[in-house]
Amino acid sequence: MAGPTSVEAAEGLMLSLKRAAAAMRDAGVEYALAGGFAAYAHGAAMSTHDVDFVVRERDVQAALDALCAVGMRHLESPENWLEKAYDGENLIDLMHTPSGCPVDGELLGRAQEMAVGAVFMPVLPATDLMIMRLLAFTETACDFSGFLHVSRALREQVDWGRVAAETAGSPYAYAFLTLLARLGVIEEGDVP
Repeated sequence: MAGPTSVEAAEGLMLSLKRAAAAMRDAGVEYALAGGFAAYAHGAAMSTHDVDFVVRERDVQAALDALCAVGMRHLESPENWLEKAYDGENLIDLMHTPSGCPVDGELLGRAQEMAVGAVFMPVLPATDLMIMRLLAFTETACDFSGFLHVSRALREQVDWGRVAAETAGSPYAYAFLTLLARLGVIEEGDVP
């Protein structure tokens, strides 16, 4: 028997996203959609990998309790910056310290209410998504190909000066921004 197509996988993830968002909202957990589905809300292609939310570290247990209350299951994560839950086969990541940067009220306060699959929810702005992703590039995880299309789709919504300033300590972010400039996705002046 064949596995689900990418369209079926994306539709299943979208249902899980809506269930998770509703569960956290109903439980009073402050969160924002991040990752590929947040990029999708801003105009990029739909994600077929997983669903990412950001929450404060102090709210992780309440978020997990809310997800488990609607039938999802918690999976212990070896990473110390996120927790994982599954809705059937669909993975939900609850990130509290992505790229070593703790989620705080300032980040959550910048989230914008947007329709995602016809459900309104807080979504991280394109600039924060870009910063978060660029800071995640490391020596062992620096495949830029998967993020080029997202950068092209979101380019007009991103404050590239802020991205360059907040990722200045990362040689991988600098390399990615230089690549974007050389490809004409952003202006040469956006990379210091």
